[in-house]
This record gives sequence, structure tokens and C-alpha cells, in this order.
Amino acid sequence: MSAQTPIIVHHLNDSRSQRVLWLLEELEVPYEVKFYQRTADYLAPPELRAVHPLGRSPVITDGPVTLAETAAIVEYLIKKYGKGKFVAPEEGELTELYFRNFSEGTFLPILGQQFVFEQVPKKAPFLLRPLLKVVFTGLTKLLVAKPLQGSLDYIETTLSKSNSTWFAGGPEPTASDFLLSYGIETLAVEKDSPLGPKAKAWLAAVQARPAYKRGLKKGGDYAYAKN
Repeated sequence: MSAQTPIIVHHLNDSRSQRVLWLLEELEVPYEVKFYQRTADYLAPPELRAVHPLGRSPVITDGPVTLAETAAIVEYLIKKYGKGKFVAPEEGELTELYFRNFSEGTFLPILGQQFVFEQVPKKAPFLLRPLLKVVFTGLTKLLVAKPLQGSLDYIETTLSKSNSTWFAGGPEPTASDFLLSYGIETLAVEKDSPLGPKAKAWLAAVQARPAYKRGLKKGGDYAYAKN
């Protein structure tokens, strides 16, 4: 490992790639962070297209391997560098499988939709903002509120049944914990956070981990946790 070329994390401020830094710190794998800043429209800069055709973050470069998509990156890193760590116990394998896919397939899309509905009125011409605020507030109630609350209720139920702090019930976090951290963090900083007590306790355990704190310092600007 000492002779290994460091992994390059192409890291966007206030982004999902913070999860990758946390995992790399847990794995104690040498890595370097290449920083990219969002544009004035809060989008990824065009320079990221030189790394990956979709021009999004996170992306890692590990020798000849260039890999995008957080879920793929997390699974790749745990499989290659985990040495048996961060793997669900047998009785938690199905829970792990579900929540690993739930994070990117259900939870984050709902939060993304909520973010868009909040931003459209703010970005619209001034005279249209009052009307659009009414329209998109209604759309949020119709299309976001119930699915989001259902997801949070299921998170609470699952954590209540866990044999440990973590989703899969083992002694340490697994891929589902790393992946869910971003979405849960974005909700934690809302003025009237909808998170339940189990999710809040889980997040406190995440943010208390030394590896998480090290990753946070290396990642720079991140609006969803304190440095």
C-alpha cells in the first residue's frame, strides 16, 4: 500500500462526493483531492467533463480506472480495499442490499425533486416569483411530501430494529450507511428538520467518527456539517 499511487477524488464542494472522502479515511487508503467549484448556477463546472463525459461529481481515478457514480465508487472501494471490513453480517445482508439501492434510487431522487421545486421560484423573474411559489409549493405537497415522509418513516423503523447503530446491524458502517449520509445530512440542517430520533442518533454517530471528521477537513466547503 505504501507504494500505491494515491487515488484521485474529483471533488465538488457541497456535494455527494463527501461520502467518498469519509469512506477513504475509514479504509486508510492514500488519496488526493482535486477540487472543483460550482458555478453561479450551482452546477458542476465544465472542467469535470475532461475527467468523465457526464461532467459530474464524484469521480475517482485509481490508476487506470476512472469511475463515476457514488454507489459504484463505494462498492468498488470496499471490495478492493476493505479487507473484509464494512461488510454486512449475514443476517443484515438483505437490509444492506435494499438500503444501498434505496439511497440512490428512491431517497436522493425525492430530495432532488424537492430542491428543484424550491429553486425554480427563486430563479424566476421577479414578477413571476409569487405565482410560481404557490405552484411549486403545491407540487411539493403533492409529489414530494408523502414519499419523503414514507421514506423517513421506513428509515426510523429499520434503525429501531437494528442490532447496532448501523442499518445492517453490524459493528461498523456498511455501504448503505456511507451512501445515506448525504441525504440525511441535507435534511438535518433544514430549519424544521423532518428527521426522526433514530435518524438523528445515527447521524450523530456518523459525524462523531474520527474518519468522518478527517474527510470533512480535507473536503473543504460543505454546508451540511460543521468543520
